[in-house]
Amino acid sequence: MNYSFEYIDIILLAMIAGFIFLRLRGILGKRTGFEGKASSQLKEVLKNTNLEKPNKVKEDFDNHAQQEFLNGAKIAYETVITDFSDNDNKITTSKPLLNNKIYSQFNEALKERSARGHYAEITFIGVNSAIIKEHKKIGKILNVTVDFIAEVITCIKDKDKKIISGDPEKIKKIYDTWVFSRDTTSSNPNWQLVNILT
Repeated sequence: MNYSFEYIDIILLAMIAGFIFLRLRGILGKRTGFEGKASSQLKEVLKNTNLEKPNKVKEDFDNHAQQEFLNGAKIAYETVITDFSDNDNKITTSKPLLNNKIYSQFNEALKERSARGHYAEITFIGVNSAIIKEHKKIGKILNVTVDFIAEVITCIKDKDKKIISGDPEKIKKIYDTWVFSRDTTSSNPNWQLVNILT
């Protein structure tokens, strides 16, 4: 008797599964000869909406990305200028913003200034303009060249607080062209200063 009940259970489960299959087939439909065409149309839609290549949006340096970059570049510019021109003759807060070459150049210049017994005083007034001059992608590296115009009050003094250069009362306009770089495949979103052209 137990065996007969098992067979009945199996038959009932098979009937239920068949019923569910037929219901799903009726709701979802079945394969047709038009499937290839529909697939190509879907592929075209995905291509046009950039969903097929999700990394494409990140790789494109569009207007929105450029504006976000410039906002960060202005902050980085002020940070580096202030750090280099303050009176401790050390690169501290801006070190992560510099690649090894630029950091070494700044560090050597500060050591020489310190050896002469000189130090700097600076008041950063602000960035008047920051314009992207060029952006170029070489392999996975994106380089962006920016023209800065800024205003500062700065002077160099000796150990006796005598002014060596600059004017602590005069606003000076400075012009710089800097090159920033980042690896577009890296999860690290930070840029680094890799070259100073002027």
